[in-house]
Parts: sequence; structure tokens; C-alpha cells
Amino acid sequence: MTTILNKLHSVPQDVQTATDYLPYAQPRVSNAVWQYLEAGAGKGRTMQANTAAFDAIKLTSRPLTDVRGGNTKFEIFGQVYEHPILLAPIAYQRLFHTDGEQASAMAAIAQSGQMVVSSLASQTLEEIIEAANQPLWFQLYWQGDRPRTLRLLKRAITAGYSTVVFTVDAPVKQAVMALPAGISAVNLEPPSPNSLNMHQSKVFDGWMSHAPNWDDLAWLRDQTSLPLTIKGVMHIADAEKIIQLGCDGLVVSNHGGRVLDGVPSSLEVLPSFVERFSSQTKIIFDSGIQSGQDAYKTLALGADAVMIGRPYVWGLASAGALGVAHVIRLMRDELEMTMALTGTKVLSKIRLSQ
Repeated sequence: MTTILNKLHSVPQDVQTATDYLPYAQPRVSNAVWQYLEAGAGKGRTMQANTAAFDAIKLTSRPLTDVRGGNTKFEIFGQVYEHPILLAPIAYQRLFHTDGEQASAMAAIAQSGQMVVSSLASQTLEEIIEAANQPLWFQLYWQGDRPRTLRLLKRAITAGYSTVVFTVDAPVKQAVMALPAGISAVNLEPPSPNSLNMHQSKVFDGWMSHAPNWDDLAWLRDQTSLPLTIKGVMHIADAEKIIQLGCDGLVVSNHGGRVLDGVPSSLEVLPSFVERFSSQTKIIFDSGIQSGQDAYKTLALGADAVMIGRPYVWGLASAGALGVAHVIRLMRDELEMTMALTGTKVLSKIRLSQ
């Protein structure tokens, strides 16, 4: 039986990048939990494509440029942050540390950033936002029907969440592991029964009968005046319709390669979204970012902000809130360093060739 190491109480001296947390994080969770975090769909081709896309982009150094007074500040949905690195919604964070989502929320706010809290959080929405002590963003999954979805949305709004991120690319989101005792999606109602006869499809008549459609999205837009961003968009025609329905932002994302294997990397499709929609809506990028330099490349291609997923959980699994805060700080430092070395003073001036 593999021994699970105790969590760290300080930052290891040899951790200089987010990926340096990997050898500290893995032995501090069970093998099943690690597989749940790191696994991709199918053969993992989309996960590999996400990484390869960043490696293929080259940068140009611009020495002698005066970048004194530079910064990474940005504004989105009327909120101003010190940097554009958001914590993506990750489910069941108490799998990785007993402090769970509360630790991540505190770290995001301590680093002057923002966290998107998952519908599948393992702590209550109220507990998480209380730990943050300021508004967070809420990631909403469709709950099978409108009344259940509306109840969850209203709960988040009442708790003080300021922006809604509606994820549409994983219509049936289930843990791919047996959750240990005491870990569950505590904010959700019990699932509705769904009995099928022998002539019905488990996929089409089962899973997808609980998935949202375009009419549901139009209805959801009417239920809240909060900024509504749609996550999991990879097709131009879908983005056009989302904007027509009055949504406030798009998250270009392949769900970190965890849902449909074989789709393009998110970075590959980002430029077409920027070209078509940057003047109409906010564009956030998700899937594959592991460093501040990756963030720079994404911003250079026109994204307004980026989401990180697995890297901050490596920090959480290693050292709780301290580890998450350190990962954010490392990535922000890398972003600033890349900006400085490419002669870029502010985010709006980031370009791949200058």
C-alpha cells in the first residue's frame, strides 16, 4: 500500500515553476485521486495537443525597451484585478486538501485575482465565499431541468457570487472515481431518477435528456442580470448564437482534454474567435496553461484573460492555500518577466511580434 505523505507547511526552496510542484503533489494524494486529476479523455490526444500548441509558439525578445511602471492590471465585467490569471472551476477540491475550495478562494483573493467556484464544489457556496471575504465567480452546470437549475443559480446569487460561468461542454459531469466518504457535491440536490426502457439509448435518452439546449440558454439569460459567460465554446457558429442571445463572454475551452478526445487545442481555435468576436464580447481562454509564459502567448493571441486548472491544484495538494497562492504568484512573475523581456509594458500591448 502506497504511503500518502503529509501536506507541506512551507514552500519548497526548489519550486521555481508550477510544474515543480508535481513531485510534491502526487505523493500527497491517493493514486485514484491523482488519476482523476491528471487523466484526459480517450487516448489523451487533446491534452497533448494543448501542450504542444504552446510549445510551437515562438517569442521575440526586445531589449532596451523602457518598461518601468509596467503592470498586469485588467478590467472585466466591471471588476479590476491585478493580473488576468483566473482559477478555473475544479470539482471536489477536498479530495486534494482538507481545506478544499476555501483554500483556493483565499489564495486567489490574497493574490489579487479571482476564482471560479464549481457547481461540484465539496464545500458549501456560502462557506467558500465567506473564506474569500469578497465576491467570487460561480460555475453553473445545468441541473437537468429549469427549476433545479434556477434554485442553484439563486443560491449562488444570494451568497454573493458576482459572475456566472455556464459550462456547456460536459452535459453529464460525473466523477470518474468512487468518491471517498465525506466528499460530495454538497451544493446539489439529489439527482432525478431517469428510467429507460429496453428500446431507449442510455446516451441519447438518458444522459442527454438532462442536458441544456439553446432554448434553455435563452431562458437562463433571462434569469439573471449578472454577467453570464459560456464555457466550453469551440465552434464559431455556436459563439455567434451565444452572443445573439445576449451573453457577456465566451470561454474558449476543450475542458482540459477531459471530455471529447481528438478536438483541436483551445489555442488553435482562439485566433478565429478573437478575429470574429473580440469587439463584441469578452474572450477568456482555458485548457493547457502551465506557466506565465503560456498566459502571455494566449493574451498575445487576443484573449482578455486566462484560466488555470491542474497547476493550482498541484499547489493545493502540496501545501493548501499557501501552495495555490505560490502557483499564482509564480505565474504572475513569469508573465511579468515575459512582458519585460519582449518590451511589453501593459497587457493591451502584448503581441507575438512587435
